[in-house]
Amino acid sequence: MTPTAAERDALFKAFGRAFFKQDLDAMYQVVTQDFTYSILVDDTPRRMTSRKQVAAFFEERNGIQKNVRFEDVVFHHASEATFMTYRVTGTDIVSGESFERVGVERYTFVDGRIAEKDVYSRPVLQAAA
Repeated sequence: MTPTAAERDALFKAFGRAFFKQDLDAMYQVVTQDFTYSILVDDTPRRMTSRKQVAAFFEERNGIQKNVRFEDVVFHHASEATFMTYRVTGTDIVSGESFERVGVERYTFVDGRIAEKDVYSRPVLQAAA
């Protein structure tokens, strides 16, 4: 069953809180047990399919990025998926450089829960002077 837009909004509210607190117990209340998280990291595709892999990725990210903030977040509900557009800023811990990216995330659902989070993003292109 694909959740209604209102049901999706409630799922994303709970998912977002859990995801940003890195609270896997709360996150796995709204995702399927075989939840898949896909993302491109340093031009290498990553596919996490277990709670242990997601936890390891959170730990890895904590060691390389700080002050991460999502802005301009908008959810777009389609019949079989939801797309989230956003802008994210933060600081690379190693270089101390700030970063800014824009992206789209694609979410799918199974049995009223989030089954997949598929992330596409790129650095913000600066306008020519």
